[in-house]
Amino acid sequence: MLNRALPKVLVSGCLLGQPVRYDGSHKGAQHPVLDGWLAKQQVISICPEMAAGLPTPRLAAEIVGGSAIAVLRHTAQVRDSAGNDVTAAFVQGAQLALQLVQRHGIRVAVLKEFSPSCGSSQIYDGQFSGHTVPGEGLASSLLRQAGVAVFNEYQWDEAARQLEAYAV
Repeated sequence: MLNRALPKVLVSGCLLGQPVRYDGSHKGAQHPVLDGWLAKQQVISICPEMAAGLPTPRLAAEIVGGSAIAVLRHTAQVRDSAGNDVTAAFVQGAQLALQLVQRHGIRVAVLKEFSPSCGSSQIYDGQFSGHTVPGEGLASSLLRQAGVAVFNEYQWDEAARQLEAYAV
């Protein structure tokens, strides 16, 4: 009998209850899909900002002047609410997420929506106004460019279906 390891899934640390968000809080998620993955030890956790060495708590940060792809191409920046350029840390965090995915052969990720690192379809508008716009964070963008299917915390079932499709 072939004993294949179950595929791993990358999940934002804040969704796992880890107090890694900019304000020191978490956004612990509860969903049967996540519970199943955790029970089967399929979850690999990351907070790109923490992986890159940013402290918790830290000032809120947003992508300013363009998209995640523009940041990766050095034509936009990530700035914190005091105006400090924190682009380098966010790029490093995205690169560390990519390295983790490559090391574990991960093809599916569930990341925190609205984050300048992890947002998969919506991010804050770069004005620190509390408004969101269509877009993705740096880690989501880099992972997608590498072929990873990225979902947010409202898409557990879709992520599970994608993981099952890859397993066939």
